[in-house]
Amino acid sequence: MRKLSRNDPCWCGSGKKLKNCHLKQDLTRRRAPRKAAPRRDGITIKTDEQVAGIRASGQLTSEILDMLENRIVPGITTDQINTWVHEATVARGAVPAPLDYRGFPKSTCTSLNEIVCHGIPDSTILDDGDILNVDVTCILNGYYGDSSRMFLIGNISEDARRLVSVTKKCLDLGIAQVKAGNHFGDIGHAIQTHAESHGYSVVRAFVGHGVGIEFHEPPNVTHYGHPHTGPILEPNMVFTIEPMINAGAYQVTILEDGWTTATADGSLSAQWEHTVRVTKSGVEVLTD
Repeated sequence: MRKLSRNDPCWCGSGKKLKNCHLKQDLTRRRAPRKAAPRRDGITIKTDEQVAGIRASGQLTSEILDMLENRIVPGITTDQINTWVHEATVARGAVPAPLDYRGFPKSTCTSLNEIVCHGIPDSTILDDGDILNVDVTCILNGYYGDSSRMFLIGNISEDARRLVSVTKKCLDLGIAQVKAGNHFGDIGHAIQTHAESHGYSVVRAFVGHGVGIEFHEPPNVTHYGHPHTGPILEPNMVFTIEPMINAGAYQVTILEDGWTTATADGSLSAQWEHTVRVTKSGVEVLTD
């Protein structure tokens, strides 16, 4: 991952050098308070202070996705979506987490039709009948909130609509398994069972993850698996659930840009994502 130097142009697009623009803000906001040491398996049980910070960042992420609801229509480009996300994030005093993360060149991911994840916004024009995932992650006061949604462009086919609907139900069923005492395997099993009952497949190559203090933390949260396996869920664990469901086979291929990931067989793919917290009584969706 290439880090910007003090004399590089600032990531916000102001034209100023980083040292004269967002450097001080970045140094403070990229470091969330760390009062909870990770367990032996690397999973951090968040403090109440950390949960509050992640909740605020998650709410901002949700509001930015809400803002897009009436803007994403046939005829716009995915780069226009990136501009809207970037400007809305910076306007709220936050940082778009994807920008320059391991070299990623944009502030959001836009994954269209057969693209599973990590699509790079560009001059591609949205057409009537497309389905699109937009993935937004904000860093607010050092805390990360990560979520994605599907957007239906114009009049889509019944097959595409069914895939998007089943994928959303997969997310909901996974979230329903989040309760203290359950296992991470219970989440994946619920998702896999529902997807496969409709003739779809669950992507294996990409998973959910711990989040909040860093962009990606332990554990990996698979969207397939067996019940009563994996680590036990404990209160104040925070992680994403983000099932990627393919209409065809689960295999994927990464394109030449090193990021954009497509279904290997060219079939449609859909994804929904939330950041969630385990509570003493169940689950809190932090990006709802």
